[in-house]
Amino acid sequence: MVAEQKSATAWAQMIEGWEAKLAGDTLDAEQRFQAAKDLADVRGFRYLPISKVAELPVEELLRRIEAIRGDKTGEPDMREAASLMGTVKEPQITVSKALQLYWELAREKTLGKSGDQLRRWRNPRKKAVTNFVNVIGDKAISDITADDMLDFRNWWLDRIEADEVGANSANKDLTHLSDVLKTVIRMKRLGIALSFDGLSFKEGDARQRPPFSNDWIKEKLLAEHALDGLNDQARGILLVMVNTGARPSEIANLTADQIRLDSNVPHIAIAPEGRQLKSKYARRIIPLCGVSLEAMRAHPEGFPRYRDKPGLSATVNKFLRENGLLETPEHSLYGLRHSFEDRMLAAGVDDRIRRDLFGHRLDRERYGNGASLEHAQSIVQAISF
Repeated sequence: MVAEQKSATAWAQMIEGWEAKLAGDTLDAEQRFQAAKDLADVRGFRYLPISKVAELPVEELLRRIEAIRGDKTGEPDMREAASLMGTVKEPQITVSKALQLYWELAREKTLGKSGDQLRRWRNPRKKAVTNFVNVIGDKAISDITADDMLDFRNWWLDRIEADEVGANSANKDLTHLSDVLKTVIRMKRLGIALSFDGLSFKEGDARQRPPFSNDWIKEKLLAEHALDGLNDQARGILLVMVNTGARPSEIANLTADQIRLDSNVPHIAIAPEGRQLKSKYARRIIPLCGVSLEAMRAHPEGFPRYRDKPGLSATVNKFLRENGLLETPEHSLYGLRHSFEDRMLAAGVDDRIRRDLFGHRLDRERYGNGASLEHAQSIVQAISF
């Protein structure tokens, strides 16, 4: 009698789950899968996916087939058949869903914690998952690749190089993400090999990405149609970087007021409008020349797709890597900034002017107003593509 009640409950859950699946309700799809497991258990079997059922000894397979009950017409009940033959697909666990599961799976870590301690324990894990989802996407854990992890690391490296965060903050975030995902993989017996090896940063020693060579920029990155597969705003930001050396985030957050194309010397103004700059030295004006001027003319209102949003570096780096446009595996979008500085050095640009254009501190007292915009334009024009 108890078994029959359990069976009826499992059937009802399966019906609700299937209806929910048709409606695209992921949560109910998970309930459907659990109902299939429960129904198999009621019939005295462990739920196995169809691939495993097919590998069972003939005797065991026949036992499962014989246990499938019929409906009122005498036909095999499809719900029973699905449960015992393993045709109910287990829903994939996304990164955000993994966090929901983690709270329950790791509950022993919260024993004895006060409300405030629990909040402080949960918040960095929420933040780590949110960062990953914003940069890489809310992928199924089984679909996360080594390239995804490297892209996420590069996003942190961009922030470290821009002095937005320290290596310690990045390492803590990676540790919390690893804890969440690996706990779910282990406790749910998913059998997924997800490696975090080699992703951490040396404390106080963020490795600087190498600059692109002039030949590579000219012959590869700026080759006709080379960037056609990249979305237009990401492509525009990359091209603006080429001859300005501005940080990707600085370009992405430009407003229409900061893009001054009608000036006698077209330029962009890096200023703290709605956001903090890296430092007081980051506030500056940069003339637009060559491909950077052309790109900015194509986007006079800026780049709203990436304004105050993550994901730019990951998108560009993935495109460059997949299309053979990274000079070495160590190169990334940020290397264009270093390339611009190297070209200034090779051209013998005065240290004061170079640092003013780059937004760096000058290691001596600043006197006067520095180079005029016209003078800066002539310097940048000479080293532009």
